[in-house]
Amino acid sequence: MRRLVAETTLAPRQLVLPAFVADGLDAPHAISSLPGVVQHTVDSLRREAAAAAEAGLGGIMLFGVPLDEHKDASGSCGAAADGILNRALTAVREEVGDDLVVMADTCLDEFTDHGHCGVLGTDPRGEQVVDNDATLAAYNDLAVAQAAAGAHVVGPSGMMDGQIAAIREALDREGYQDVAVLAYSAKYASAFYGPFREAVGSSLRGDRRTYQQDPANLRESLREVRLDLDEGADMVMVKPAMSYLDVLRQTAEISDVPVAAYQVSGEYAMISAAAERGWIDHDPAVMESLTSIRRAGADIVLTYWALHAARLLADGWGTR
Repeated sequence: MRRLVAETTLAPRQLVLPAFVADGLDAPHAISSLPGVVQHTVDSLRREAAAAAEAGLGGIMLFGVPLDEHKDASGSCGAAADGILNRALTAVREEVGDDLVVMADTCLDEFTDHGHCGVLGTDPRGEQVVDNDATLAAYNDLAVAQAAAGAHVVGPSGMMDGQIAAIREALDREGYQDVAVLAYSAKYASAFYGPFREAVGSSLRGDRRTYQQDPANLRESLREVRLDLDEGADMVMVKPAMSYLDVLRQTAEISDVPVAAYQVSGEYAMISAAAERGWIDHDPAVMESLTSIRRAGADIVLTYWALHAARLLADGWGTR
């Protein structure tokens, strides 16, 4: 009876697996704050992508981790054809073809020596800030390089003003009209990103509160969503997910394109750590958290548990 009348469904096709690929590794490297998650080599990432396709996942989102000596102030290695992320995109597309939607993180933070999502400049008072327009030019180069490497979807995550329109124009100009843009439309300056920064070897100095959303604000985020929709976003996203389900619900109500939510590293780490201590039951907590994100309105959920959840569903989770 519960199965018959369930209002919210969870299926592997709705899940996207974030995955990290690092330069200079000869074997996958465990991430201490994300139990079960690793920095991949290109070869191990191929195997992970093949497993994701076999499990029926909707997609895989790739994040590149370059060597520190390849980072610079402008994040130039991100757009390089031989950069780690673009090599990985090509390898994954060779492995899975069109059996899995291959997504790329389109941001500079992994590639800059200062760890910010954009190119730095100074304001009229001489204070250091992210230069929005210079960053848009860099994002255009990133997006085109990722499309050329094989990405089905580019995901600008830096929250720069005008980034969706700029990237859409750049992709269309280079003949990549069929490459979709997943807009990180409501991305908050959150405390829940800590483990991710270990995963990408972040060089961040300072914080990102001048260009990511204030956790206190909802109307402002909905305005950002509307702007991205007007600029041609093919999908919009709320990040983080679990602490922002109200934002997710209202985003779903106003969006006429698919809505994604990112269950971020801190959310994963909290559940994992509590389960390791025996304070909660791991698998039910995982599936309840994913169901809550779907119930709030997400069509697509990015989660480090994507493969695990797909295997639980294949074993009949929720049908017994």
